[in-house]
Amino acid sequence: MSKITRVEILLVDLVPKVKRVDAIQSFVSQETPIVRITDSDGAVGTGYSYTIGTGGHSVMELLRRTLVPALIGREAMEIERIWRDLLFLTHATTTGAITSIALAAIDTALWDLKARKLGLPLHILAGGAQESIPLYTTEGGWLHLETSALVEDALRAKANGFGGCKLKVGRPIHEDVKRIRAVREAVGEGFEIFTDANQRFNVDEAIRRARAYEPLDIGWFEEPLTAEDISGHTRLVDHTSIPIAVGESLYSAMHFREYLERHACSIVQVDVGRVGGITPWLKVAHMAEAFNIAVCPHFLMELHVGLCAAIPNARWVEYIPQLDELTGTTMTIRDGRAIPSSEPGLGIDWDFAAIDRMAMDGSRATIT
Repeated sequence: MSKITRVEILLVDLVPKVKRVDAIQSFVSQETPIVRITDSDGAVGTGYSYTIGTGGHSVMELLRRTLVPALIGREAMEIERIWRDLLFLTHATTTGAITSIALAAIDTALWDLKARKLGLPLHILAGGAQESIPLYTTEGGWLHLETSALVEDALRAKANGFGGCKLKVGRPIHEDVKRIRAVREAVGEGFEIFTDANQRFNVDEAIRRARAYEPLDIGWFEEPLTAEDISGHTRLVDHTSIPIAVGESLYSAMHFREYLERHACSIVQVDVGRVGGITPWLKVAHMAEAFNIAVCPHFLMELHVGLCAAIPNARWVEYIPQLDELTGTTMTIRDGRAIPSSEPGLGIDWDFAAIDRMAMDGSRATIT
């Protein structure tokens, strides 16, 4: 094995391609911490994570001051041990978003390095369970859009072979129902419509909304309540036939365990950038499999396509282009399905010249 000798970090701020508004917030930027780890054989792994406009500099300081210095001299292949040691090194700040996002940037870089050294693509190294994963689109379902735009985007997605679309909800209930119904009437049966409340409601309102959505054949009701309200989710599950989806705002495998044990969700949306990396992502995915629950991860399609193909219980990849400005080629799509890369590593074709050009002033650091 080879020891880690050098780690480079920087931050890129990506402007969303379209206006993104949901029931609680607007997405004005996407701060993207990038980590490059070099070992004593000269092998390099690149990892990343993200924020949605706040906290990026805090993530970078945690990397710079605490986590990255602890990597130097470690065996790069001992990913599980490194992840566990870094978790306990930051014990006073875990579990939480800043720490998990920082851990994810490191962990994904280590998996990339390992896969490249072994000459294996991520989906094979991590399991090799599926050849492709169906796609649904979110990018045309934002809350500020007019109903006609929602219908147009859904029809376009269907024509491109996508299996579904996601609509943001959180307007007055009659407006939400009218918007969903218009899309359902346009796309017909056999095309999934997912709804996402982004933690907007309390449990009573969520139950009321779910009952209103049920006749419209909804694929799932995503983040109806604040993520901390597990008992509220359990109550909601007991009062609706619509699958309840959670996960993008959970930052620990233990949190997913609580949801699964208490039957508080039907879909697990574990996000590799928020749960702390590939190492805990796989733990959550296999735990969900043991409960016969599907994994439909949130965001990060360029990375999640490989992870979803690695496990048997992944059902969907969410289509939101994220990395086009930082990559040479984009994720492969065929007949509305995401195809994992056959190249060694994470499968992301980084454009390092573009990354260097777009790095935010003062964000660069190299630790040896």
